Amino acid sequence: MSKARPPCPGCPDERTQVFDVLGLDCAEEVALIEGHLRALEGICSVAASAVSGRATVVHTLPPGRVEHEIGSLGLRAREARERPPHRRPALTTAGAAVLTAAGYVSSLAGATQASALYAAAIVVGGLPLARRGVLRARQGVLDMNILMTVAVLGAAAIGEWAEGATTVVLFSLAQYLEARSMERARRAIGELIESSPDRALVRRDGAELRVASDRVLPGEIVLVAPGERFPLDGLVRAGLTEADQGEITGESLPVAKGPGDEVFAGSVNGRGLVEVEVTRPAGETTRARIIRRVEEAQRARSPSQTFVDRFARVYTPAVVLFAFVVALAPPALLGAPPQQWIYRALVLLVISCPCALVISTPVAVVSALTAASRRGILIKGGAPLEAVGRVRAVVFDKTGTLTRGEPEVTGVVPAPGSDAEAVIATAAALATRSGHPLARALEARAAGLCGPGAGACEAEALPGRGIRGRVGDRDVLMGSHRLFDERGLCDHSLDGEIARLEEQGSSTILVGASRDGSPLTLLGVVAISSVPRPEAAEAMASLGRLGLPVRMLTGDNHRTAAAVAAQLSIPDFLAEQLPEEKADRLQELEASVGEIAMVGDGVNDAAALAAASVGIAMGGASSHATLETADIALVSDDLRRVPEAIRLGRATRRVIVQNVCAALAVKGAVLCLALLGYGSLWAAVAADMGASLLVIGNSLRLLSPASRRNPRAAVLEASTT
Repeated sequence: MSKARPPCPGCPDERTQVFDVLGLDCAEEVALIEGHLRALEGICSVAASAVSGRATVVHTLPPGRVEHEIGSLGLRAREARERPPHRRPALTTAGAAVLTAAGYVSSLAGATQASALYAAAIVVGGLPLARRGVLRARQGVLDMNILMTVAVLGAAAIGEWAEGATTVVLFSLAQYLEARSMERARRAIGELIESSPDRALVRRDGAELRVASDRVLPGEIVLVAPGERFPLDGLVRAGLTEADQGEITGESLPVAKGPGDEVFAGSVNGRGLVEVEVTRPAGETTRARIIRRVEEAQRARSPSQTFVDRFARVYTPAVVLFAFVVALAPPALLGAPPQQWIYRALVLLVISCPCALVISTPVAVVSALTAASRRGILIKGGAPLEAVGRVRAVVFDKTGTLTRGEPEVTGVVPAPGSDAEAVIATAAALATRSGHPLARALEARAAGLCGPGAGACEAEALPGRGIRGRVGDRDVLMGSHRLFDERGLCDHSLDGEIARLEEQGSSTILVGASRDGSPLTLLGVVAISSVPRPEAAEAMASLGRLGLPVRMLTGDNHRTAAAVAAQLSIPDFLAEQLPEEKADRLQELEASVGEIAMVGDGVNDAAALAAASVGIAMGGASSHATLETADIALVSDDLRRVPEAIRLGRATRRVIVQNVCAALAVKGAVLCLALLGYGSLWAAVAADMGASLLVIGNSLRLLSPASRRNPRAAVLEASTT
């Protein structure tokens, strides 16, 4: 599928194509494709993934050229549509197996054609391997196909026809099983894509038309019947229903939807017919952005993967060189039988294939990323996934993070000579003009107290402090006690009331005004409250059971912060912190504790999120910017996803270590057996196949919900809740 994108420098007529690549199951093949294509003139960028089995190429080449170039590497490419079945590997494997079995039966019967049957098996099963190996050797790449080809030809040369045929069969079977196992991870990603309907019922000019979803424009009305999936993101305009949006947000139960509520593409409509106003085009829906991020995250190499890739590049040539020494040195120096040591060298060549080692990390990472996306946790790549598993403490913002819902005005205290109506009307006018998050709460209170008022004619935000502007003919200042104190504007007659409101857990906003250049005077104080999120206490408890200290950083006043911290059992907090001060506090904490995860709303806490080792942003479902910039976004705004992300990061790191250790242990054992004369070609292939399948199977455990929890931690949590 092709799509247009802004041209890059030097590529004025570029286009982007995504290709399914048959046989792309190994990191060596990824490196081969990327290296070969990048060397071509007309290629702007290329990114391939063994886990998705796809290559994304931005180029200016003529049609068919990219497919031809990938084909020259022994692989087959076609534009990404429905993935074709892998029939050819199954047929060649089956044919070679039948011929090898016939050879064994003939040898047992004493027939003379056994060698011919073995040779036929080698040709049938080995030709595809040899072709790919030779094509890649021309590119300067010594991969497992050429190693296996040399081993099989060597076995035939010394008369070990049965060994050669068995090696071909087992290696072909290993590649086929590996491809099928990798397909499971690909299907997990594909489920995200396939669940969005490609057509929508749109109301246009009084008629209802069924059109392609990508042709529906924002602002149009689509009708969604009970049981259907929502085709696009939008707002319900008519009707009542429930939406099962667990695939997007990870919520386990359907969510009630009515006029004004947001719905997401791909979620399932419940029992009501609803009319939905589209808010985003097909390519920018929450689901589309999640899919795009997951696919991009596949290509972002984690530290473990980078290390393994570097290790494999040294490991394979070293083992090949060692195999030549094993084949030549003992006969030349010790007079040992050449055939015996050549055979042992061939076993070393087979076991030197680094496939299991190289895929040990990417399969685990992508399995974890896919599992996270199913739960409403969008992780930007392997690096933040591993980083979140290493965090030593978690820091939370308060407003919009630990607290949720629409804040409410809970009190208005006018200064002497003013009145409540003037205070709230002035505050609402200024906040509405500025787009301040508290504007809706102030508007609602102003409408109930004094009716609609005039809006501000200008407003300027003072980050972390407040707002200033003009309302009518007056200069107005609104903000924190700290702002007014810095400017010498505090009226200490209100200190007692401010303290009382803050001790009750309310945030206080001071409002001042001046007229015609006169000194600014305090009009009064507005108290606003926002209760903690219902799941916040449970999330804090889960983090405690994971052994992670929790802290709170907030720009709010100390008394309000203390009230929220007490409700959530957070022992350590800092209040009245400006955005840049939050970043400084995080750096100080990291210096003393180690890696830190910062959880914020993704907008006001941008500096702190950037300063932390891992930035976790709330509001992923509604904020496009959050999905673009955060290391991790909680699509459902559910704080319980924070400990779940950390458990998943820890589990991923454990699986990667297990995979690397298992791959090296299996290969090390076979190497030792080969040197001692107890190894065989077929055993080496079986060991290599077993290591690859073990690594894939162990990684795919991360797709299971149960694997995201440490068993001991799960028992502990169950016993303490």
